[in-house]
Amino acid sequence: MFAQQAPAAADEEAHERRAHDYLSQNQPKLAISEFQSVLATDPENLDARANLGVLLFFEKDYAGAIPNLRQAVAQKADLSKIRALLGLAEKYIGQASEARADLEAAVPQLDEAPIRIQAGLALMEIDTAAQDLDKAAAVASLLRQIAPTDPRVLYASYRIATDQANEALLSLSVAAPESAQMHQAMAHELERSRDIPGTIANLRSAAEIDPELAGIHYELAEALEESDDPKLRVEARSQYQLALQQNPGDALSAEALGDLAVERGDFPAATKLYQQALAIDPHQAAASIGLAKIKMQDEDFRGAAPMLEAVLAADPTNTLAHYRLSLVYRRLGRPADARREVEAYQHYKKIKDQLQATYQKMRLEGRREAETAPAPAK
Repeated sequence: MFAQQAPAAADEEAHERRAHDYLSQNQPKLAISEFQSVLATDPENLDARANLGVLLFFEKDYAGAIPNLRQAVAQKADLSKIRALLGLAEKYIGQASEARADLEAAVPQLDEAPIRIQAGLALMEIDTAAQDLDKAAAVASLLRQIAPTDPRVLYASYRIATDQANEALLSLSVAAPESAQMHQAMAHELERSRDIPGTIANLRSAAEIDPELAGIHYELAEALEESDDPKLRVEARSQYQLALQQNPGDALSAEALGDLAVERGDFPAATKLYQQALAIDPHQAAASIGLAKIKMQDEDFRGAAPMLEAVLAADPTNTLAHYRLSLVYRRLGRPADARREVEAYQHYKKIKDQLQATYQKMRLEGRREAETAPAPAK
């Protein structure tokens, strides 16, 4: 009996050796045939089973790949990459529930970024289709940790966040259509489309319904500041004051009141307000820049420099800080540093101008499409 098994074992080893040779020569079809021959002799050969499943997957024979990948995972449960491919194959042939289970198990265990991203994006699609947005958002957060600038991940994250926002808005409209929060939410939607009068009207309604609504006075003040009506812009100051009275820890309102004090030429009041904002939040960039501006007007350039430098250490893209720091360095007799700050200012301003132009174009195109869309049938 041993004599009969020896040739079979030798034959199996020969097929396995040729399969790996074909793999190294990038001849997958020939390798597939050899791995199939190995499994005909030894169905429990894990190496052959896994390799055959992978090769069939990349040949897009998903129906053929699935049983091989599934058996490989059954033999060795910690084959996370094999399980990820199994989940992807299942998704591609419409086995959504099986795909979800396998991808959920595999994605957190994957070490290689490309396969983790591919599998994660597929899992997000399945979760989103099942309206399980919380799970999809959790996967998006995981992917953004390893691929923070990948446009596929960022777009998927954006779509999920948008869907979550829409779902929350719909739930709010059903649960409390006349609530202060509903008006506040509508104001946010209108502000995105630059409907400032509509934004102000809804924020006023929210404030009338619930004057103690968190953040409402600050939001109304910000909207009033955006208005083309000078009378409304004047009203912004009283709303910022109400916001600060309601929440003494509101650094944004303190900083905004500081800016308004500067516009009135009341620099002592502005200094006090900026200092109040920074006491609440030492990283409040706008307050630091405002306080630095006052120091510059007092010709305290040595005092202004470290404040602006700290802002840029936290956010190198802050154009206003670069511009003012260039002026400070020039007055301190540091021309090379001044030139560097001017160049940085121009660089980041160009980027921000391009982004703003892109957003403006997108808004105009969206508005044009909405205006030209056919009316729904009655």
